[in-house]
Amino acid sequence: MIKEIKEHRSIRNYESTPISQEVLDQLLESATRASTTGNMQLYSIVVTQDAEAKQKLGACHFNQPMIAQAPMLVTFCADMNRFSQWCAQRDAAPCYDNFLWFTNATIDTVLASQNFALAAEHEGLGVCYLGTTVYTAKSIIELLDLPKGVIPITTLVVGYPASTPPLTDRLPVRGVVHYEKYNHYTAEQIDEIWSEKEQSEETKTLLEQNKLDNLAKIFTQNRYKAADNIAISKSFFDVLVAQDFFNQK
Repeated sequence: MIKEIKEHRSIRNYESTPISQEVLDQLLESATRASTTGNMQLYSIVVTQDAEAKQKLGACHFNQPMIAQAPMLVTFCADMNRFSQWCAQRDAAPCYDNFLWFTNATIDTVLASQNFALAAEHEGLGVCYLGTTVYTAKSIIELLDLPKGVIPITTLVVGYPASTPPLTDRLPVRGVVHYEKYNHYTAEQIDEIWSEKEQSEETKTLLEQNKLDNLAKIFTQNRYKAADNIAISKSFFDVLVAQDFFNQK
């Protein structure tokens, strides 16, 4: 399993081969065995296999071709609805419409999704996480008929890889690990941590494509622009309020 984890890569080219129910059941059970806040399992998992439904969801993810290719989309949602409903039915007053419990539910959701992803790769499947889920949360909520207290956090494209891309680079382990307490980075350490990534052939190609002089500017000026960050943040927060995740009283 450690070898499989180290060889994780995002797959963006899939065979149309269907995933058997037996395999899917194993993946879903693996997801539900993830660590969870207070054993509350504050998430729900929506599996989309129908071609038409997948196409509609694909529009929420910028119609990336891999979504049409892969046999399955799996949307992982933070869910305070189910637990709150259970409490109410047991004459126990729930108070989970606040930032603390949104955070707890999000952590539960991401842990479940990672268990699912690891299990999928162990079965020879490929996955790709879609960050676009939070960009278009309102539309996904409507398509999946999510009730108040439920919000999509991330989506996995799942299927058998049609090709295997090379591993993407990562920062060195020493760059992200701290012992006993946080090691405040010096300018020299920052340069050293990013040096290999900045000097890679992939980065050189990206710099040419983006017509910029360093990798950091690709992130701040092209990939994740300030105006977009602020607009999406506001949109997502508005969705959280509308879904009763934050009590505005």
